[in-house]
Amino acid sequence: MEYKTDIEIAQESEMERITAVAEKCGIGPEYVEQYGNYKAKIDLKLLSDRADRPDGKLVLVTAITPTPAGEGKTTTTVGLGDALRKIGKKSVIALREPSLGPVFGVKGGAAGGGYAQVVPMEDINLHFTGDFHAIGAANNLLAAMLDNHIYQGNALHIDPKTITWRRCVDMNDRQLRYVVDGLGGKVNGTPREDGYDITVASEIMAVFCLSTDILDLKRRLASIIVAYTYDGAPVTAGDLKAAGAMAALLKDALKPNLVQTLEHTPAFVHGGPFANIAHGCNSIVATRLALKLGDYCVTEAGFGADLGAEKFLDIKCRMAGLRPDAVVVVATVRALKMHGGLDKKELGTEDLEALKRGLPNLLQHVENITQVYRLPAVVAVNRFPTDTEAELKLVEDECRKLGVNVALSEVWGKGGEGGVELAREVVRLCETPNAFTFSYDAGKPIVEKLEEISRKIYRADGVELTANAKKQAKKLTELGFGGMPICMAKTQYSFSDDPKLLGAPRGFKITVRNLKVSAGAGFIVALTGDVMTMPGLPKVPAAEKIDVDEHGVISGLF
Repeated sequence: MEYKTDIEIAQESEMERITAVAEKCGIGPEYVEQYGNYKAKIDLKLLSDRADRPDGKLVLVTAITPTPAGEGKTTTTVGLGDALRKIGKKSVIALREPSLGPVFGVKGGAAGGGYAQVVPMEDINLHFTGDFHAIGAANNLLAAMLDNHIYQGNALHIDPKTITWRRCVDMNDRQLRYVVDGLGGKVNGTPREDGYDITVASEIMAVFCLSTDILDLKRRLASIIVAYTYDGAPVTAGDLKAAGAMAALLKDALKPNLVQTLEHTPAFVHGGPFANIAHGCNSIVATRLALKLGDYCVTEAGFGADLGAEKFLDIKCRMAGLRPDAVVVVATVRALKMHGGLDKKELGTEDLEALKRGLPNLLQHVENITQVYRLPAVVAVNRFPTDTEAELKLVEDECRKLGVNVALSEVWGKGGEGGVELAREVVRLCETPNAFTFSYDAGKPIVEKLEEISRKIYRADGVELTANAKKQAKKLTELGFGGMPICMAKTQYSFSDDPKLLGAPRGFKITVRNLKVSAGAGFIVALTGDVMTMPGLPKVPAAEKIDVDEHGVISGLF
């Protein structure tokens, strides 16, 4: 059977005017700044004007540890939002914006798939409303002002060897990971080692997504540490007098973007930090708007629950005062069989033994949500045609032993109609009282927080810090940053820091090789393994198949 591609489905859809979508969730025309007919930015004044309205229910969609077989988290998020409308509930979706790096690399876009997509799909996956360009410009303005300050006499006594601020570009370009710049003589700057991160790994992105308004944005930008003096004192963007100009570049970007699903459910798509490097959630302002405008806000967090959900709950919810009402853990039988040791080519045939070996991955994620965070959860099994009844029953039986129900999700092929069972279970869970708690107390010492995350969430035997990381922990504590939450930079492919350890590994330790403070974002980044802040393109990049015809119709996006 031949299926239509995601982009073909999106291009055949009939979108509503964005003003009609806005009206559907109670946004008056005075708050709508249109970018063409089908996307708009929403004035942040709406948040203060709706401050007296009660929040809707907050539903987080997360997933098992990702595999090449695919899990379908964004597709499930979009389909659930549509399904809630199908059963008469007023839902609003909140998603991250896609990065151009994965779009042209191996992962593709992040607008959902099949009949559960946000549209206009091409715009969202490409330049959209220019937010990432603004974030990159603000990042690189700060880099330029930092190097210019040193060139112009270095009144702040910055030690060039301690510069932590890197330039960025929203593209997978391994050639830029490490560069030497300032060459060509004195007039061209001070020669030094430098490098680029992908834009979504920039601290500006994290700051952008965690800011509550323009004044909070300026305060956070001013707090960003870019280097240290010869005496070891931190130098900030505020010290360089860069925060005002950076905020000016970001003032329009800070307004959430409104689009729609194929079934015309309102969706905010705003911000996009990576979950294996940063905190992996859309902006706080977009989530808060969705909560004020809908009875249910359906949002997602990047990669598996050990990364995106942990950071959503321990960082975003802590900072924003959010309290989730239910969690959806997305899984596929295919992916669980990969965790059980099957090759991708063998996933189409029934294999209960491989599924049994892989199921502990799902069960550990579920236990973390229900027992560590004490939140009600449902497992959404993204159904594939090759899944057998025996395999589906095995997943259901094992989840029920943990007191968690399983709902089959067929939103990829059926849109909202394929998620009605899931939507009903989510509504039920949202009426269940919960005792939400964080996985650690942010006030504890840095090493204790690292231990708690490693033991509780990853089920490691503990954490080991390199000699360098121990020095950094001591210095960060002395500088007054010890009470910040932890943002673990870890591989997305395993609970451990070794991407080859699939399933639910035991008998390992997490090695933290580097600690750095993101003072503007308000967290400490713990670097483990070989997490790259600038990905590279694969042997055959997705970009090779992307094209546009004489009528301006784009093909090859997915």
